[in-house]
Amino acid sequence: MNHSAVAGDRREAVEVTKDRNGIDQVVLRNPRGASAQVSLHGGQVLSWKTDRSEELLFTSSKAIFKPPTAVRGGIPICFPQFGNRGSLEQHGFARNKIWVIDDNAPPLHTNDSDGKTYADLLFKPSQEDLKVWPHSEVRVEGLETLDYLDNLYQRERFTEQGDALTFESEVDRVYLSSSDVIAVYDHEKKRTFVIRKDGLPDVVVWNPWEKKSKSMVDFGDEEYKQMLCVDGAAIEKPITLKPGEEWTGRLELSVMLST
Repeated sequence: MNHSAVAGDRREAVEVTKDRNGIDQVVLRNPRGASAQVSLHGGQVLSWKTDRSEELLFTSSKAIFKPPTAVRGGIPICFPQFGNRGSLEQHGFARNKIWVIDDNAPPLHTNDSDGKTYADLLFKPSQEDLKVWPHSEVRVEGLETLDYLDNLYQRERFTEQGDALTFESEVDRVYLSSSDVIAVYDHEKKRTFVIRKDGLPDVVVWNPWEKKSKSMVDFGDEEYKQMLCVDGAAIEKPITLKPGEEWTGRLELSVMLST
């Protein structure tokens, strides 16, 4: 993952200093006097000043500049998640790690390099980071572009944007008016579940994830890693039968192994 800080004129106008806690800071200046300051703690832009020394970025007067606390202000890098929308710490781990200066970075495009001072910073996740990096070994296909009701947001209606549904946090949704064939790919165990349904227009998808699993007395703390609920349903438009009428709902499950 690369993060480039750009500020004004020539590459020679790059200075590396240390803050009071010994953390390297990259200071970029242009001939007119404008400057930017980037901390290698998190690759975070802490300051951007005009040629009149007017500060353009907010940093809290109570900000803590000592790792592992992220600096409150400036331009942080939230990766690989934003906020708590994932299984990691708030805003992910990139903003709390030490970055390095990449001395062998590819040059800027000619149109981008004219009259600009820049430094390339590089972040290399450790093996420990990669162990907790949210990744999904399971994905659901057949729900693309569908509207769904999100039970985590008071049944608010959204539209699925992804090519497939993957899992990195709690999911509790009702997908509306889906096709009659849904596929669940389990890459780790190299198998695919195919769900064929009839008379059931909607699809329920649920996984409690880590936090909710621990609050459920009848569910193991780590069992969310071993299960996924995908079920045919009739939710948006309830089925009403008049006397003598019939309705049939059918759900067929099959599994295919892959090499």
